[in-house]
Amino acid sequence: MAKRALFVTFISLLLLLFVSGVLSATFTIINKCGQTVWPGVLSSAGISPLDTTGFVLEKDESKALNVPTSWSGRLWGRTHCTQDSTGKFTCISGDCGSGKLECAGAGAAPPATLAEFTLNGAGGLDFYDVSLVDGYNLPMLVVAEGGTGGNCSTTGCVVDLNGVCPNDLKVLSEDGSHVACKSACGAFGDPQYCCSGAYGNPNTCKPSSYSEFFKNACPRAYSYAYDDGTSTFTCASANYVITFCPSLSTSKKATKNPEAADLPLFNTTMIFLGGEDVSGASSTTRVAHVQFIGGAVAVLSLVGIPPYNLEVLGSKFLGCSITIE
Repeated sequence: MAKRALFVTFISLLLLLFVSGVLSATFTIINKCGQTVWPGVLSSAGISPLDTTGFVLEKDESKALNVPTSWSGRLWGRTHCTQDSTGKFTCISGDCGSGKLECAGAGAAPPATLAEFTLNGAGGLDFYDVSLVDGYNLPMLVVAEGGTGGNCSTTGCVVDLNGVCPNDLKVLSEDGSHVACKSACGAFGDPQYCCSGAYGNPNTCKPSSYSEFFKNACPRAYSYAYDDGTSTFTCASANYVITFCPSLSTSKKATKNPEAADLPLFNTTMIFLGGEDVSGASSTTRVAHVQFIGGAVAVLSLVGIPPYNLEVLGSKFLGCSITIE
């Protein structure tokens, strides 16, 4: 009898190990930035934390996380992190306030680019998105691999927006470097930007010129709270690769499976704006910059990459009119 009970226990453990291995997803986080990134991970309320809630990735390093298929939560990258003489750990962007490398149940302080997941949700589908609702600090790409259902589309914001962030949204480091871009809600706290109070529903909370800045640059990313229609993606039984600062060549290849809305992964007219302060430029500088963009768009069109909302970009953020013939 004792041997039989031991055998049953052994078989049960084997089944548990087997099931836990099958009913899990692998998240591979890759850093392709030219700087160190400290990813943070936060599980949703009532969901057990993962084995790690914060770690470091040097340039070109990666880390694989085993994630239960019932998991829901978010991931982001922290930048410009330091540890003081007392051992307190802080970051200029994406800081979770724990004072340590592990975030331990704390979320990212805005602004931060977020990858959000709900695995094995309605209909057995994974729901995922990249959100700029809380602002932006790093380019990010999410690729679903090996999925068996849903659209399994690639999403993200692969453009460097820190250099072209509107002046009233910019976050600067002590040395004046552009390190993040606030949302309008984070910058002004106005209910119409935060979709709160009287604006707390999709009928009254509409896109603003600030959210359009993010949407024009990154058409598949969430730009404000009710941006669901073009920003939430589904897959089933997939593993996910989350890349900080992906190469544009990788991003272009990843757009082969577009969502039904057929939005491009990135606005090609924004690629050449990174790292330059256009919003505060003189009119002469803006004209020269627009001429450069126009030439770049012409070249991109020849290789089959369409321009996207350049007129909106020009009128709202460069202070001039741009027309693509």
